[in-house]
Amino acid sequence: MDQDYEEEVKTFQSLGICEQLVEACESLGWKNPSKIQVEAIPHALEGKDLIGLAQTGSGKTGAFALPILQALLDAPQAFFACVLSPTRELAIQIAEQFEALGSGIGIKCAVLVGGVDMVQQAINLAKRPHIVVGTPGRLVDHLSNTKGFSLRTLKYLVFDEADRLLNEDFQKSIDEILNEIPRERKTYLFSATMTKKVRKLQRASLRNPVKIEAATKYSTVDTLKQQYCFIPAKYKECYLVYILTEMSGSTSMVFTRTCDATRLLALVLRNLGLRAIPISGQMTQAKRLGALNKFKAGECNVLICTDVASRGLDIPSVDMVINYDIPSNSKDYIHRVGRTARAGRSGVAISLVNQYELEWYMQIEKLIGKKLPQFSAQEEEVLMLLERVAEAKRISIMKIKETGGKKRRRGGDDNDDDDNNNDVEKYMRLKTGKMSKNGKTSKKMKRK
Repeated sequence: MDQDYEEEVKTFQSLGICEQLVEACESLGWKNPSKIQVEAIPHALEGKDLIGLAQTGSGKTGAFALPILQALLDAPQAFFACVLSPTRELAIQIAEQFEALGSGIGIKCAVLVGGVDMVQQAINLAKRPHIVVGTPGRLVDHLSNTKGFSLRTLKYLVFDEADRLLNEDFQKSIDEILNEIPRERKTYLFSATMTKKVRKLQRASLRNPVKIEAATKYSTVDTLKQQYCFIPAKYKECYLVYILTEMSGSTSMVFTRTCDATRLLALVLRNLGLRAIPISGQMTQAKRLGALNKFKAGECNVLICTDVASRGLDIPSVDMVINYDIPSNSKDYIHRVGRTARAGRSGVAISLVNQYELEWYMQIEKLIGKKLPQFSAQEEEVLMLLERVAEAKRISIMKIKETGGKKRRRGGDDNDDDDNNNDVEKYMRLKTGKMSKNGKTSKKMKRK
Protein backbone atom coordinates (compact mmCIF):
# COMPACT_ATOMS: atom_id res chain seq x y z
CA MET A 1 0.00 0.00 0.00
CA ASP A 2 1.72 3.21 -1.10
CA GLN A 3 2.10 6.26 1.13
CA ASP A 4 -0.16 8.62 -0.86
CA TYR A 5 -2.91 6.02 -0.83
CA GLU A 6 -2.66 5.50 2.93
CA GLU A 7 -2.87 9.25 3.56
CA GLU A 8 -5.91 9.58 1.31
CA VAL A 9 -7.99 6.77 2.81
CA LYS A 10 -7.55 5.65 6.39
CA THR A 11 -10.80 3.92 7.34
CA PHE A 12 -13.71 1.89 5.99
CA GLN A 13 -15.97 4.58 7.46
CA SER A 14 -14.58 7.12 5.00
CA LEU A 15 -15.77 4.83 2.17
CA GLY A 16 -19.34 5.03 3.46
CA ILE A 17 -19.44 1.74 5.37
CA CYS A 18 -21.82 1.89 8.36
CA GLU A 19 -20.61 1.69 11.95
CA GLN A 20 -21.78 -1.89 12.56
CA LEU A 21 -19.78 -3.20 9.62
CA VAL A 22 -16.76 -1.02 10.44
CA GLU A 23 -16.70 -2.71 13.85
CA ALA A 24 -16.91 -6.11 12.12
CA CYS A 25 -13.91 -5.18 9.94
CA GLU A 26 -11.94 -4.16 13.02
CA SER A 27 -12.78 -7.44 14.76
CA LEU A 28 -11.32 -9.28 11.74
CA GLY A 29 -8.15 -7.19 11.92
CA TRP A 30 -8.95 -5.16 8.81
CA LYS A 31 -7.36 -1.84 9.74
CA ASN A 32 -7.34 -0.16 6.34
CA PRO A 33 -9.26 -0.92 3.17
CA SER A 34 -7.23 -2.44 0.35
CA LYS A 35 -6.90 -0.77 -3.02
CA ILE A 36 -9.68 -2.80 -4.67
CA GLN A 37 -11.95 -2.09 -1.70
CA VAL A 38 -11.25 1.66 -1.90
CA GLU A 39 -12.07 1.73 -5.59
CA ALA A 40 -15.03 -0.68 -5.62
CA ILE A 41 -17.01 0.00 -2.44
CA PRO A 42 -18.11 3.62 -3.15
CA HIS A 43 -19.40 2.63 -6.62
CA ALA A 44 -21.14 -0.42 -5.15
CA LEU A 45 -22.82 1.72 -2.47
CA GLU A 46 -24.09 3.97 -5.25
CA GLY A 47 -25.83 0.94 -6.77
CA LYS A 48 -23.54 0.43 -9.77
CA ASP A 49 -22.70 -2.90 -11.39
CA LEU A 50 -19.00 -3.72 -11.12
CA ILE A 51 -16.22 -5.51 -12.94
CA GLY A 52 -13.28 -5.72 -10.58
CA LEU A 53 -9.78 -6.81 -11.56
CA ALA A 54 -7.36 -7.13 -8.66
CA GLN A 55 -4.39 -9.24 -7.68
CA THR A 56 -5.27 -12.38 -5.80
CA GLY A 57 -5.06 -11.90 -2.03
CA SER A 58 -5.96 -8.21 -2.31
CA GLY A 59 -9.31 -8.24 -0.49
CA LYS A 60 -11.78 -8.86 -3.33
CA THR A 61 -14.24 -10.72 -1.08
CA GLY A 62 -14.52 -7.74 1.24
CA ALA A 63 -15.00 -5.46 -1.78
CA PHE A 64 -18.28 -7.17 -2.67
CA ALA A 65 -19.38 -8.53 0.72
CA LEU A 66 -19.43 -5.20 2.58
CA PRO A 67 -21.71 -3.35 0.12
CA ILE A 68 -24.07 -6.34 -0.03
CA LEU A 69 -24.29 -6.57 3.76
CA GLN A 70 -24.88 -2.83 4.06
CA ALA A 71 -27.70 -2.99 1.49
CA LEU A 72 -29.15 -5.99 3.35
CA LEU A 73 -29.20 -3.98 6.59
CA ASP A 74 -31.25 -1.29 4.84
CA ALA A 75 -33.75 -3.76 3.36
CA PRO A 76 -33.62 -7.20 5.05
CA GLN A 77 -34.97 -10.14 3.07
CA ALA A 78 -34.27 -13.82 2.43
CA PHE A 79 -32.30 -14.84 -0.67
CA PHE A 80 -30.92 -11.33 -0.97
CA ALA A 81 -27.64 -12.22 -2.69
CA CYS A 82 -26.07 -15.15 -4.52
CA VAL A 83 -22.32 -15.61 -4.93
CA LEU A 84 -21.02 -18.08 -7.50
CA SER A 85 -17.61 -19.75 -7.18
CA PRO A 86 -15.80 -22.20 -9.47
CA THR A 87 -14.62 -24.42 -6.58
CA ARG A 88 -16.20 -25.87 -3.48
CA GLU A 89 -13.46 -24.76 -1.12
CA LEU A 90 -13.66 -21.16 -2.31
CA ALA A 91 -17.46 -21.17 -1.90
CA ILE A 92 -17.10 -22.35 1.69
CA GLN A 93 -14.45 -19.71 2.36
CA ILE A 94 -16.63 -16.91 0.91
CA ALA A 95 -19.56 -17.99 3.11
CA GLU A 96 -17.27 -17.95 6.17
CA GLN A 97 -16.24 -14.39 5.27
CA PHE A 98 -19.87 -13.27 5.01
CA GLU A 99 -20.72 -14.92 8.32
CA ALA A 100 -17.71 -13.32 10.03
CA LEU A 101 -18.57 -9.85 8.75
CA GLY A 102 -22.25 -10.34 9.52
CA SER A 103 -21.91 -12.11 12.88
CA GLY A 104 -23.13 -9.05 14.80
CA ILE A 105 -26.18 -8.51 12.60
CA GLY A 106 -27.53 -12.06 12.39
CA ILE A 107 -26.58 -12.91 8.81
CA LYS A 108 -27.61 -16.40 7.66
CA CYS A 109 -25.73 -18.11 4.81
CA ALA A 110 -26.29 -21.34 2.90
CA VAL A 111 -23.49 -23.11 1.02
CA LEU A 112 -24.49 -25.17 -2.01
CA VAL A 113 -21.62 -27.30 -3.33
CA GLY A 114 -21.23 -30.79 -4.74
CA GLY A 115 -19.92 -33.69 -2.72
CA VAL A 116 -22.25 -32.85 0.18
CA ASP A 117 -25.71 -34.23 0.99
CA MET A 118 -28.39 -32.28 -0.93
CA VAL A 119 -31.02 -33.00 1.72
CA GLN A 120 -29.10 -31.13 4.41
CA GLN A 121 -28.55 -28.27 2.00
CA ALA A 122 -32.30 -28.20 1.24
CA ILE A 123 -32.98 -28.00 4.99
CA ASN A 124 -30.65 -25.00 5.20
CA LEU A 125 -32.44 -23.37 2.25
CA ALA A 126 -35.79 -23.90 4.02
CA LYS A 127 -34.45 -21.61 6.79
CA ARG A 128 -34.46 -18.85 4.16
CA PRO A 129 -30.89 -17.58 4.39
CA HIS A 130 -29.93 -14.06 3.32
CA ILE A 131 -26.88 -15.14 1.31
CA VAL A 132 -26.49 -18.21 -0.92
CA VAL A 133 -22.94 -19.16 -1.93
CA GLY A 134 -22.36 -22.05 -4.25
CA THR A 135 -20.90 -23.72 -7.30
CA PRO A 136 -23.03 -23.36 -10.46
CA GLY A 137 -23.88 -27.04 -10.96
CA ARG A 138 -25.16 -27.63 -7.42
CA LEU A 139 -27.11 -24.34 -7.44
CA VAL A 140 -28.89 -25.46 -10.63
CA ASP A 141 -29.64 -28.83 -9.00
CA HIS A 142 -31.43 -27.05 -6.14
CA LEU A 143 -33.25 -24.59 -8.41
CA SER A 144 -34.57 -27.59 -10.36
CA ASN A 145 -35.27 -30.06 -7.54
CA THR A 146 -35.66 -28.33 -4.17
CA LYS A 147 -39.28 -27.52 -3.50
CA GLY A 148 -39.93 -23.93 -2.53
CA PHE A 149 -36.44 -22.68 -3.41
CA SER A 150 -36.27 -19.80 -5.85
CA LEU A 151 -34.06 -16.81 -6.53
CA ARG A 152 -36.85 -14.75 -8.10
CA THR A 153 -36.41 -11.99 -5.50
CA LEU A 154 -32.59 -11.87 -5.74
CA LYS A 155 -31.05 -8.40 -5.48
CA TYR A 156 -27.32 -9.18 -5.96
CA LEU A 157 -25.42 -11.69 -8.10
CA VAL A 158 -21.63 -12.07 -7.73
CA PHE A 159 -19.24 -14.01 -9.97
CA ASP A 160 -16.05 -14.64 -7.99
CA GLU A 161 -13.12 -15.86 -10.11
CA ALA A 162 -15.29 -14.75 -13.03
CA ASP A 163 -12.92 -15.81 -15.81
CA ARG A 164 -13.02 -19.43 -14.60
CA LEU A 165 -16.82 -19.37 -14.28
CA LEU A 166 -17.18 -18.20 -17.87
CA ASN A 167 -15.38 -21.07 -19.53
CA GLU A 168 -17.18 -23.92 -21.28
CA ASP A 169 -17.32 -26.13 -18.17
CA PHE A 170 -19.87 -23.84 -16.52
CA GLN A 171 -21.59 -22.32 -19.56
CA LYS A 172 -24.82 -24.35 -19.42
CA SER A 173 -25.25 -23.94 -15.65
CA ILE A 174 -24.56 -20.18 -15.77
CA ASP A 175 -27.12 -19.73 -18.56
CA GLU A 176 -29.74 -21.62 -16.53
CA ILE A 177 -29.04 -19.50 -13.44
CA LEU A 178 -29.28 -16.24 -15.42
CA ASN A 179 -32.66 -17.38 -16.76
CA GLU A 180 -33.94 -18.04 -13.23
CA ILE A 181 -33.03 -14.74 -11.57
CA PRO A 182 -34.45 -11.24 -12.06
CA ARG A 183 -32.94 -8.91 -14.65
CA GLU A 184 -33.35 -6.03 -12.21
CA ARG A 185 -30.44 -6.77 -9.92
CA LYS A 186 -26.91 -5.64 -9.10
CA THR A 187 -24.19 -7.77 -10.70
CA TYR A 188 -20.53 -7.91 -9.65
CA LEU A 189 -17.73 -9.69 -11.52
CA PHE A 190 -14.41 -10.11 -9.72
CA SER A 191 -11.27 -11.86 -10.90
CA ALA A 192 -7.49 -11.76 -10.75
CA THR A 193 -7.28 -12.32 -14.51
CA MET A 194 -9.56 -10.77 -17.13
CA THR A 195 -10.66 -12.52 -20.31
CA LYS A 196 -12.70 -11.75 -23.40
CA LYS A 197 -15.42 -13.97 -21.95
CA VAL A 198 -15.78 -11.61 -18.99
CA ARG A 199 -16.35 -8.76 -21.41
CA LYS A 200 -18.87 -10.91 -23.26
CA LEU A 201 -20.87 -11.42 -20.08
CA GLN A 202 -20.58 -7.72 -19.37
CA ARG A 203 -22.52 -7.05 -22.55
CA ALA A 204 -25.04 -9.77 -21.77
CA SER A 205 -26.05 -9.15 -18.19
CA LEU A 206 -24.48 -6.05 -16.63
CA ARG A 207 -25.96 -2.56 -16.78
CA ASN A 208 -23.46 0.22 -17.40
CA PRO A 209 -20.85 -1.42 -15.16
CA VAL A 210 -17.97 0.43 -13.60
CA LYS A 211 -14.71 -1.31 -14.49
CA ILE A 212 -12.14 -1.19 -11.72
CA GLU A 213 -8.57 -2.27 -12.37
CA ALA A 214 -6.66 -2.25 -9.11
CA ALA A 215 -3.90 -4.18 -10.87
CA THR A 216 -2.36 -4.46 -14.30
CA LYS A 217 -3.96 -7.16 -16.40
CA TYR A 218 -1.87 -10.15 -15.32
CA SER A 219 0.25 -8.80 -12.50
CA THR A 220 1.55 -10.43 -9.35
CA VAL A 221 2.17 -8.59 -6.09
CA ASP A 222 5.48 -6.84 -5.42
CA THR A 223 6.03 -8.81 -2.20
CA LEU A 224 6.20 -12.09 -4.16
CA LYS A 225 9.70 -13.32 -5.04
CA GLN A 226 9.38 -15.39 -8.24
CA GLN A 227 12.07 -17.74 -9.53
CA TYR A 228 12.48 -20.69 -11.87
CA CYS A 229 14.77 -23.71 -11.82
CA PHE A 230 15.64 -25.41 -15.12
CA ILE A 231 16.10 -29.10 -14.39
CA PRO A 232 16.48 -32.52 -16.05
CA ALA A 233 13.04 -34.17 -16.06
CA LYS A 234 14.40 -37.39 -14.53
CA TYR A 235 15.55 -35.54 -11.38
CA LYS A 236 12.33 -33.62 -10.83
CA GLU A 237 11.43 -35.28 -7.51
CA CYS A 238 15.01 -34.75 -6.31
CA TYR A 239 14.83 -31.02 -6.91
CA LEU A 240 11.46 -30.82 -5.16
CA VAL A 241 12.80 -32.60 -2.09
CA TYR A 242 15.92 -30.41 -2.14
CA ILE A 243 13.87 -27.18 -2.17
CA LEU A 244 11.48 -28.38 0.53
CA THR A 245 14.45 -29.45 2.66
CA GLU A 246 16.26 -26.14 2.13
CA MET A 247 13.05 -24.31 3.15
CA SER A 248 12.21 -26.81 5.89
CA GLY A 249 10.65 -24.22 8.18
CA SER A 250 8.26 -23.02 5.48
CA THR A 251 4.63 -23.81 4.76
CA SER A 252 4.43 -24.82 1.10
CA MET A 253 1.87 -25.58 -1.60
CA VAL A 254 3.14 -27.82 -4.42
CA PHE A 255 1.08 -27.73 -7.63
CA THR A 256 0.91 -30.71 -9.97
CA ARG A 257 -0.98 -31.25 -13.22
CA THR A 258 -2.79 -34.48 -12.29
CA CYS A 259 -4.60 -36.08 -9.38
CA ASP A 260 -2.37 -39.14 -9.67
CA ALA A 261 0.72 -37.00 -9.13
CA THR A 262 -0.66 -35.58 -5.86
CA ARG A 263 -1.09 -39.08 -4.43
CA LEU A 264 2.31 -40.38 -5.46
CA LEU A 265 4.25 -37.26 -4.48
CA ALA A 266 2.58 -37.06 -1.07
CA LEU A 267 3.57 -40.68 -0.42
CA VAL A 268 7.15 -40.09 -1.55
CA LEU A 269 7.52 -37.03 0.66
CA ARG A 270 5.98 -38.77 3.66
CA ASN A 271 8.40 -41.67 3.18
CA LEU A 272 11.20 -39.10 3.42
CA GLY A 273 9.84 -37.71 6.67
CA LEU A 274 8.13 -34.61 5.27
CA ARG A 275 4.65 -33.73 6.53
CA ALA A 276 2.85 -33.75 3.18
CA ILE A 277 -0.85 -34.21 2.39
CA PRO A 278 -2.61 -34.35 -1.01
CA ILE A 279 -5.74 -32.54 -2.19
CA SER A 280 -7.38 -33.06 -5.58
CA GLY A 281 -10.72 -33.21 -7.35
CA GLN A 282 -10.81 -37.00 -7.06
CA MET A 283 -11.13 -36.83 -3.27
CA THR A 284 -14.46 -36.73 -1.47
CA GLN A 285 -15.47 -33.28 -0.28
CA ALA A 286 -15.01 -34.33 3.34
CA LYS A 287 -11.44 -35.50 2.62
CA ARG A 288 -10.65 -32.33 0.68
CA LEU A 289 -11.78 -30.16 3.56
CA GLY A 290 -9.99 -32.43 6.03
CA ALA A 291 -6.71 -32.06 4.13
CA LEU A 292 -7.17 -28.29 3.90
CA ASN A 293 -7.90 -28.00 7.61
CA LYS A 294 -4.83 -30.08 8.53
CA PHE A 295 -2.73 -27.78 6.37
CA LYS A 296 -4.25 -24.63 7.84
CA ALA A 297 -3.79 -25.97 11.38
CA GLY A 298 -0.11 -26.75 10.75
CA GLU A 299 -0.44 -30.53 11.20
CA CYS A 300 1.00 -30.83 7.68
CA ASN A 301 3.20 -28.11 6.21
CA VAL A 302 3.28 -29.30 2.59
CA LEU A 303 0.05 -29.41 0.56
CA ILE A 304 0.36 -31.32 -2.73
CA CYS A 305 -2.47 -30.10 -4.92
CA THR A 306 -3.97 -29.77 -8.36
CA ASP A 307 -5.45 -26.52 -9.63
CA VAL A 308 -8.55 -27.24 -7.51
CA ALA A 309 -6.61 -25.35 -4.80
CA SER A 310 -5.33 -22.52 -7.01
CA ARG A 311 -8.43 -20.34 -6.95
CA GLY A 312 -9.14 -17.85 -4.22
CA LEU A 313 -8.20 -19.93 -1.18
CA ASP A 314 -6.95 -17.63 1.57
CA ILE A 315 -4.42 -19.48 3.73
CA PRO A 316 -2.43 -16.64 5.33
CA SER A 317 0.49 -18.78 6.44
CA VAL A 318 1.62 -20.05 3.01
CA ASP A 319 5.29 -19.10 2.63
CA MET A 320 6.08 -20.77 -0.66
CA VAL A 321 4.39 -22.04 -3.83
CA ILE A 322 6.23 -24.60 -5.97
CA ASN A 323 5.08 -25.29 -9.52
CA TYR A 324 6.16 -28.92 -9.71
CA ASP A 325 4.35 -29.10 -13.05
CA ILE A 326 4.15 -25.94 -15.17
CA PRO A 327 0.46 -25.16 -15.91
CA SER A 328 -0.47 -25.57 -19.57
CA ASN A 329 -2.74 -22.51 -19.24
CA SER A 330 -0.42 -19.64 -18.34
CA LYS A 331 -3.18 -17.70 -16.54
CA ASP A 332 -3.36 -20.49 -13.96
CA TYR A 333 0.15 -19.47 -12.92
CA ILE A 334 -1.20 -16.13 -11.62
CA HIS A 335 -3.75 -17.93 -9.45
CA ARG A 336 -1.30 -20.55 -8.18
CA VAL A 337 1.38 -18.13 -7.06
CA GLY A 338 -1.33 -15.94 -5.56
CA ARG A 339 -1.70 -18.47 -2.74
CA THR A 340 1.33 -16.83 -1.13
CA ALA A 341 2.32 -13.17 -0.52
CA ARG A 342 -1.27 -12.31 0.36
CA ALA A 343 -2.54 -9.07 1.94
CA GLY A 344 0.85 -7.39 2.01
CA ARG A 345 2.85 -10.37 3.28
CA SER A 346 5.91 -11.68 1.48
CA GLY A 347 6.21 -15.04 -0.25
CA VAL A 348 8.26 -17.16 -2.65
CA ALA A 349 7.22 -18.92 -5.87
CA ILE A 350 9.56 -21.41 -7.56
CA SER A 351 8.78 -23.11 -10.87
CA LEU A 352 10.51 -26.35 -11.80
CA VAL A 353 10.96 -26.30 -15.57
CA ASN A 354 12.14 -29.22 -17.68
CA GLN A 355 12.73 -29.38 -21.43
CA TYR A 356 9.19 -30.61 -22.10
CA GLU A 357 7.63 -27.66 -20.26
CA LEU A 358 9.87 -24.89 -21.58
CA GLU A 359 7.29 -23.66 -24.09
CA TRP A 360 4.61 -23.35 -21.39
CA TYR A 361 7.04 -21.55 -19.09
CA MET A 362 7.94 -19.05 -21.81
CA GLN A 363 4.23 -18.27 -22.17
CA ILE A 364 4.12 -17.44 -18.44
CA GLU A 365 7.04 -15.01 -18.72
CA LYS A 366 5.33 -13.40 -21.68
CA LEU A 367 2.08 -13.11 -19.71
CA ILE A 368 3.63 -11.45 -16.66
CA GLY A 369 5.88 -9.31 -18.82
CA LYS A 370 9.24 -10.10 -17.25
CA LYS A 371 12.01 -12.67 -17.13
CA LEU A 372 12.36 -14.37 -13.77
CA PRO A 373 15.67 -14.98 -11.99
CA GLN A 374 16.96 -18.52 -11.60
CA PHE A 375 16.74 -20.34 -8.28
CA SER A 376 20.23 -21.27 -7.16
CA ALA A 377 20.64 -25.02 -6.76
CA GLN A 378 23.90 -26.90 -7.25
CA GLU A 379 23.13 -30.14 -9.10
CA GLU A 380 25.85 -31.97 -7.13
CA GLU A 381 24.07 -31.12 -3.87
CA VAL A 382 20.67 -32.05 -5.27
CA LEU A 383 21.86 -35.44 -6.53
CA MET A 384 23.18 -36.32 -3.07
CA LEU A 385 19.48 -36.98 -2.36
CA LEU A 386 19.00 -39.20 -5.41
CA GLU A 387 19.40 -42.57 -3.72
CA ARG A 388 17.04 -41.71 -0.83
CA VAL A 389 14.42 -40.21 -3.16
CA ALA A 390 14.59 -43.17 -5.56
CA GLU A 391 14.09 -45.61 -2.67
CA ALA A 392 11.17 -43.57 -1.28
CA LYS A 393 9.59 -43.51 -4.73
CA ARG A 394 10.10 -47.27 -5.20
CA ILE A 395 8.40 -47.97 -1.86
CA SER A 396 5.56 -45.57 -2.72
CA ILE A 397 4.85 -47.13 -6.11
CA MET A 398 5.02 -50.61 -4.58
CA LYS A 399 2.53 -49.59 -1.89
CA ILE A 400 0.18 -48.10 -4.47
CA LYS A 401 0.33 -51.27 -6.58
CA GLU A 402 -0.15 -53.56 -3.55
CA THR A 403 -3.24 -51.70 -2.37
CA GLY A 404 -4.63 -51.29 -5.89
CA GLY A 405 -6.67 -53.65 -7.96
CA LYS A 406 -9.91 -51.72 -7.82
CA LYS A 407 -10.69 -49.09 -10.44
CA ARG A 408 -10.78 -45.73 -8.62
CA ARG A 409 -14.06 -43.89 -8.97
CA ARG A 410 -14.33 -40.12 -8.93
CA GLY A 411 -14.83 -39.06 -5.34
CA GLY A 412 -12.44 -41.69 -3.99
CA ASP A 413 -10.25 -41.06 -0.99
CA ASP A 414 -6.81 -39.74 -1.85
CA ASN A 415 -5.60 -40.20 1.70
CA ASP A 416 -6.11 -43.93 1.42
CA ASP A 417 -3.07 -44.76 -0.64
CA ASP A 418 -4.90 -47.18 -2.91
CA ASP A 419 -4.63 -46.83 -6.66
CA ASN A 420 -4.10 -49.09 -9.63
CA ASN A 421 -1.11 -49.83 -11.81
CA ASN A 422 -2.51 -47.87 -14.75
CA ASP A 423 -2.67 -44.70 -12.64
CA VAL A 424 1.03 -44.98 -11.77
CA GLU A 425 2.07 -45.72 -15.34
CA LYS A 426 -0.09 -42.85 -16.64
CA TYR A 427 1.48 -40.47 -14.14
CA MET A 428 5.02 -41.56 -15.00
CA ARG A 429 4.39 -40.76 -18.68
CA LEU A 430 2.70 -37.44 -17.92
CA LYS A 431 5.52 -36.39 -15.61
CA THR A 432 8.02 -36.37 -18.42
CA GLY A 433 5.65 -34.57 -20.75
CA LYS A 434 5.29 -37.55 -23.08
CA MET A 435 1.52 -37.79 -23.04
CA SER A 436 -1.08 -35.50 -24.53
CA LYS A 437 -4.39 -34.64 -22.87
CA ASN A 438 -6.18 -37.60 -24.44
CA GLY A 439 -3.63 -40.02 -22.98
CA LYS A 440 -1.75 -40.68 -26.22
CA THR A 441 1.93 -40.04 -26.77
CA SER A 442 2.51 -36.56 -28.13
CA LYS A 443 4.49 -36.40 -31.41
CA LYS A 444 5.44 -32.84 -30.58
CA MET A 445 6.98 -33.94 -27.31
CA LYS A 446 8.76 -36.80 -29.08
CA ARG A 447 10.48 -34.35 -31.40
CA LYS A 448 11.73 -32.42 -28.39
